[in-house]
This record gives sequence, structure tokens and C-alpha cells, in this order.
Amino acid sequence: MLDDSRPVSAGTASRSLRAQNATVATVVAADSARVGARPAAARSRHSRRKRGPFRRMGIVLPALGLAVVLVAMAFGAAYVIKMRRTGASDGLAAAIGAIPQNKSVVLLEQERQTLVDMSSAARTLTVVAKVATVSPSDMAAAQQTATTTSSGTSNSADGGGTPAPALPPPNPGSAQSIALGMLSSYGFGSDSSSNPQYGCLVNLWNRESGWNYQAENPYSGAYGIPQALPGSKMSSAGADWQTNPATQIKWGLGYIQSIYGTPCGAWNFELANGYY
Repeated sequence: MLDDSRPVSAGTASRSLRAQNATVATVVAADSARVGARPAAARSRHSRRKRGPFRRMGIVLPALGLAVVLVAMAFGAAYVIKMRRTGASDGLAAAIGAIPQNKSVVLLEQERQTLVDMSSAARTLTVVAKVATVSPSDMAAAQQTATTTSSGTSNSADGGGTPAPALPPPNPGSAQSIALGMLSSYGFGSDSSSNPQYGCLVNLWNRESGWNYQAENPYSGAYGIPQALPGSKMSSAGADWQTNPATQIKWGLGYIQSIYGTPCGAWNFELANGYY
């Protein structure tokens, strides 16, 4: 029987110490591994918890953006309506007008301004002659009046009736002087300012055009001293009908002769109807 109190040898003590150290190291390593694994798992769970809300926000964010856009559009529409009601649209129009415009827009604006100017000018003009058609009955009455006037003129010339007052001679080279020189060629009496037919003609064309060869009715387009409608009718008397008073007078006397017989017949019709 061995005695336990017997001293242990140095080699045996060294092996025992190494075994204990190895056991302790194993335990420590295992504990360290467990301790290191727990934070990693915790971090993994934490990251999964963080990623969860972002996945859920994938639909919420576009919906929120769309709502913001719709609200902005609603506010914009309300602002435009308010501007129109308060008259602020003038400022908007001015701002738009300041934007550089292309050629087409400039041309349209010029045409609009031209129409505005023409409309304003039309409101300031007066009617020179009334445009209307001559009925056969009116023509017959005018011719009858012309015949009566011619008879009265003849009687006056022969000493019967009251002679018409003589007009002073027209200025040489004037339109009235040209017309006076053509009276006899149309059978309207002498080329004298005392001729009653000359006085009727002066009154007639004074009312119609003021003896202005460029006179134009802004409503009907009648043109020239006799107010031919259209003015191009006078081309039958000459190609220079737009600028030559003599051509216009020639056409006008021919028209009076064919429709009313005499200038006094045309003048009487003018007095009765406002046109001839």
C-alpha cells in the first residue's frame, strides 16, 4: 500500500500543470467563441429589423410623391384663377409678350394691329353716298322730272318763268371748269356758268364727292368725282380713271345722260332719294 503523502516527482507535476492549462485554454476559447457569436447574431437581427421598414416604404414613397405633385397642381390652378379674377392676367400677358416670338407670331400681331387701326379709322369716317339700286319706276319719274326741268329751263331762256341764278365761272384748270367745257357735247346746253344744268351738276357732285377725284366711300367703295360703283366702271372712259378728273367727268356725264337725261334730272332724284 502506497502512502499518499509521498512526494510527487517534478515531471509528473509538470505534465499535470500543462493538462490543466490546456483545459483552461479550451474553456476560455469556447467562451470566447460563444461571446463573439452572440453580437454577430444580434447585428444580423438588428440589420434585418432596419431593412424591414425600407421594404415597406417602397410603395409609400411614390404614392407620397404623386400626392405632392397633385397638390402643387391644384394650388397652381387656383392661383391662375385668382389672377384672372383680380386682373393680374395683364401682367401675365406682358410677361408672355416679353418672350422672344417667331416670325409667324409677329406677322399675326401685325395683322391684328392693322385690323384694329382700320376699325378705328372706319368709326371716324362719314358716309359720302348712300348705296342703293334704282328701280324702273324711279328712273321713269326722274326722266319725267328731267323733261319738266328742261322745259322750264327752255321757258326761262325764252323769257318765261324764273331764270336760275348764274354761278361764277370756275377756276381755270379745275374739275368744274373741265365739266363746264363738256356740257354742250352731251346736249346739256351751253358751256357757260349761267347754264342751269351746270348749277345742278355742281350741286350734285358737291354732295357726292366734293369734286375730289380721289374720293372713296369707305362703306360701298364708290370712287371718284361721280362716285362710280364700282370705280372700275370708269375704265370705259379711259385707263387713267383713277387719277384723271377729266376721265371721271366724261364717264359721269355719260351716265347722267343715259339714266336721268340731264344733270338737273339727276340732282332732283338726288334730293328726293339721297343718291343718284
